[in-house]
Amino acid sequence: MEMTRFHPSTIFQTRSFHLAAQWFLRVALSVAFLSAVADRFGLWGAPGAPGVAWGDWPHFLQYFSQLNPWLPTTLRPPVAGIATVAEALLGVGLLLPWRTAWTAAASGALLTSFALAMTFVLGPKVPLDYSVWSAAGGAFLLAAASGKPQPTDDQN
Repeated sequence: MEMTRFHPSTIFQTRSFHLAAQWFLRVALSVAFLSAVADRFGLWGAPGAPGVAWGDWPHFLQYFSQLNPWLPTTLRPPVAGIATVAEALLGVGLLLPWRTAWTAAASGALLTSFALAMTFVLGPKVPLDYSVWSAAGGAFLLAAASGKPQPTDDQN
């Protein structure tokens, strides 16, 4: 009787692990987008409450304006609205098993735009502290992984 040697790294090569990791990333990115949108409408609490970034639309718009000083004042509210709608749609879209590569790539592009704005206006530490670059990288990795065939469970 031949014994199959098990090496811990082989689990990372299985289709099951790849699919589980992709779903974990999808949910994590989705919840982050939807949580940020919820915060803008006070669903996490009022402005100034512990753990609340904005607490309402006016406080979010003030932060958005701080990150986008180059944008004409009259365009800031509609562009902030477009960004919010995009986050909500991508947050929901990441949970749906449909066009994952496109949704993940769009998520990565949106997160990269946030990270760049934060870096140029607030300095490099803020987007690093909030893991915006990491989330963007994860979204792009999800896009790449979603378009590739996955290994089978019996491959080593």
